[in-house]
Amino acid sequence: MATGTEPRPDSGGVRARPRAAIPAPHLRTDRWWLAPAITAAGLFAFVVYSTWRAFADTHYYAAPYVSPFYSPCLAENCRTMRAGPNAALLGGWWGLSPAIIILIFPLGFRLTCYYYRKAYYRAFWASPPACAVAEPHRRYTGETRFPLVLQNIHRYFFYAALLVAGVLSYDTALTFRDTHYRWGHMGLGTLVFLANIALIWAYTLSCHSCRHIVGGKLKHFSRHPLRYRAWRFVGRLNGRHMQLAWASLLSVALTDFYVYLVASGVFDDPRFF
Repeated sequence: MATGTEPRPDSGGVRARPRAAIPAPHLRTDRWWLAPAITAAGLFAFVVYSTWRAFADTHYYAAPYVSPFYSPCLAENCRTMRAGPNAALLGGWWGLSPAIIILIFPLGFRLTCYYYRKAYYRAFWASPPACAVAEPHRRYTGETRFPLVLQNIHRYFFYAALLVAGVLSYDTALTFRDTHYRWGHMGLGTLVFLANIALIWAYTLSCHSCRHIVGGKLKHFSRHPLRYRAWRFVGRLNGRHMQLAWASLLSVALTDFYVYLVASGVFDDPRFF
């Protein structure tokens, strides 16, 4: 095997000098393409589904359930939700689906998330497609230029994500009502919402920005025992950040789909009590 640093005919990008003169583009023999292919398929499926639901502007509320894609509802053209997340802050001029107003915040949080960056960089841009597999791009500028430099606003989307998670927690509490808004009831949808909000909070708190906010600036943990415990807790969640990212992405889509099925009359929400 040649180990010199002479330039190759296809020089450019990672193949430029002083890369070792290995004829093969990589030496991996496993199915390295499978992981980015599955990631691309999963993310693409969610984008298609969420786009359809966001622009549908229908079947997003069936008392007491409201789709997480449409909460909080900030336009006058929202469905009336008794004690629900209604706040017509934009007045009557907004004519599009109200989901488009609020989805920018959880979408921005996920798009700038450290894990999701890795996922869609590899899956859609092949940058790089896998470890030890050269990317096809001739130049690499990282996240120093527009538009990728905007990834640095992730920490601010984290604060917005906290507010959204708070509203979704309120929506979950409202699922303990029946269709006539009486408290003390529980249906299958309540369990769906409980599972979803647990995963939403776990994913949000496992964020790298959250871990840094909790304990990243501390120099002496011994002087801040409570923050140290919180930092260790967030750190354990952070170790499962990838799994929580996918689980919460799936749960929010399934929760919306459940509301869609109930609101469109496909079936009635089973009630436990």
